[in-house]
Amino acid sequence: MDVARPRDEVFAFFSEAENLGRITPPELGFRIHTPLPIAMASGTLIEYTLTLYGVPIRWRTRIATWGPPDVFVDEQISGPYKTWVHTHRFSDIPGGTRIDDQVVYELPFGVLGTIVAPLVRRQIARIFAFREKEVRRLLGGEA
Repeated sequence: MDVARPRDEVFAFFSEAENLGRITPPELGFRIHTPLPIAMASGTLIEYTLTLYGVPIRWRTRIATWGPPDVFVDEQISGPYKTWVHTHRFSDIPGGTRIDDQVVYELPFGVLGTIVAPLVRRQIARIFAFREKEVRRLLGGEA
């Protein structure tokens, strides 16, 4: 997505872990358990919960790569996925910043994971659509 804000400001917004709650759909009940503010760096651990279909899910991630103001990567240490690696890239464009997200994930539970994969894919797409709308609202629209 493109936003009409300088890259340093956009990266700073994403650097504040508490903003993740602001760009997560409210029905997921996102809650950070790690004391705030969190000093972000390679190796930082963040613990939080989400509520999915009424079931609380504990999730622990580690910042695997920290390269302000260009990139950071968070990886699931424990949580609902077998694998979750989320790369956030930020680049300058005329009038603002481009935000590129890449999520690589693998579901647990073998065949059962394969059966629910379409539902999970739709849920992730819905979460990122909400996220895009909220980021544009909070950071001032499209570049």
